[in-house]
Amino acid sequence: MDVNLTPALRAQEPIIQNLVQLYTHDFSEFWAGTPRGDLRPDGRFDPYPLEDYWTQPGWSAALIFSGGVLAGFVLINDRAHSGLSVDHNVGEFFVLRKHRGHGVGRRAAQSIFTQQPGSWEIAVARKNIRACDFWRRVIDAPQASNVQELEVATEVWNGPVFRFEWRT
Repeated sequence: MDVNLTPALRAQEPIIQNLVQLYTHDFSEFWAGTPRGDLRPDGRFDPYPLEDYWTQPGWSAALIFSGGVLAGFVLINDRAHSGLSVDHNVGEFFVLRKHRGHGVGRRAAQSIFTQQPGSWEIAVARKNIRACDFWRRVIDAPQASNVQELEVATEVWNGPVFRFEWRT
């Protein structure tokens, strides 16, 4: 099945915000016992702050399609969680459950890295064990070098941070 990335335009922000609802729902299991991830009175999660993805140089949003069907989204920025210099950071990455386990996420991620070679960082929430395993498999590729998995525990971030160089 073919996997394609389409740059998201500002006019498509409502599509990403709709997908953010599903993403937040999936992620909310990691926030049990905290007010984070609670639903608003209208039955929705808070919207995601996307403004910078349309205005900041080097920041971007893309929609992931599998077999011509919308399957997820990715947000790319240049903010490092490690405190080290980085060209690109995966701010958020989401593939609908229906499309998981079929290589859609791996192909989408590797396509992103190939389109934007250089130094990358991916921070993963400590409790998100499946995501850690996913990213380890994705960056276990011949195009990746200087692969590091850093343990970060700061006020800003608590979890593993994957760093690597991606060559085309």
